Amino acid sequence: MFTLVTGASGHIGNNLVRALLDEGRNVRILTHHNSANFDKLDIEKFHGDVRDADSLNSAAKGADTVYHLAAMVSIESKGWDDLHSINTLGTRNITRACLNNGVRRLVHFSSIDAVEQKPVNIPVNEKSPPATSKKHPPYDRSKAAGEIEVRLAIENGLNAVIVNPTSVIGPFDFHPSHQGQMLISMARGKLPALVEGGFDWVDVRDVVFGAIQAEKLAPPGTKYILGGRWASLAEIAGIVEAATGTRQPSFTCPLWLASAGAPVVTAFDHIRGRRPLFTRASIIAVNSNKNISHQKAESELNYHPRPLENTICDTLVWMVEDGRLQVKLR
Repeated sequence: MFTLVTGASGHIGNNLVRALLDEGRNVRILTHHNSANFDKLDIEKFHGDVRDADSLNSAAKGADTVYHLAAMVSIESKGWDDLHSINTLGTRNITRACLNNGVRRLVHFSSIDAVEQKPVNIPVNEKSPPATSKKHPPYDRSKAAGEIEVRLAIENGLNAVIVNPTSVIGPFDFHPSHQGQMLISMARGKLPALVEGGFDWVDVRDVVFGAIQAEKLAPPGTKYILGGRWASLAEIAGIVEAATGTRQPSFTCPLWLASAGAPVVTAFDHIRGRRPLFTRASIIAVNSNKNISHQKAESELNYHPRPLENTICDTLVWMVEDGRLQVKLR
């Protein structure tokens, strides 16, 4: 028997695979593009695509547990067809593969973005409605629809749990993620300005711990928000400045101005061949709910996220050691 991980090459996936190996598990990863980060690890690689139901059926044959992380992440206001194909229909394919192969448990990684966060004066928890309306960015809707696919499979007998991480940062961020790219830009002094607002930030290692705990302890059909604490982008920049000595921007752009200028900045980044950080969708995200509760995970999974300052410092140390940052840390 083995544990199958889809989306292993992503930020959470890289940390999850290493944690599963530390537990002594046999791990198979579903590879689609680059898997070089796993060349020195004792795992099995299985080439496939979440859009190809046959490849998933083959990958899941003999699996005891499946962690489904494969997803297309986007902070732009376009690309629905691809997002729907991968994040929604791909999730449908993996649930059917689990049912077809008698998988003992599926742990589905959704996102806090799949959850409605308005009005912002009402705390977000596992009972908050899904982000299914057209007012939400395409990524959010595709992840919410993916959760619906898991719920339908649960009704058909699948033993599955759902986890919703908030904004994830931490080590082994090889690609890097949007959050990792932001930290690198801050550490290099490459951000011309900050933007009002922030996120609920969580350490990737805590997310992995919570997900493994959910696999082991959670009743079938349970959902958990795996969060940390809310912090503004200005606070994050201050922690980075304290750790690196790199001066951070003194100007914080108000949300109304950032929202108005986002299409221009996004288009300019595309012209220069850069992945945009500040888009209209990301501006919506930084203006989201500040009160996101992970109390259920604390009480049922012994989930206790570490201090944000420790996470940022550990991430910067890893980036320097991996050669992604050339800065002297204090």
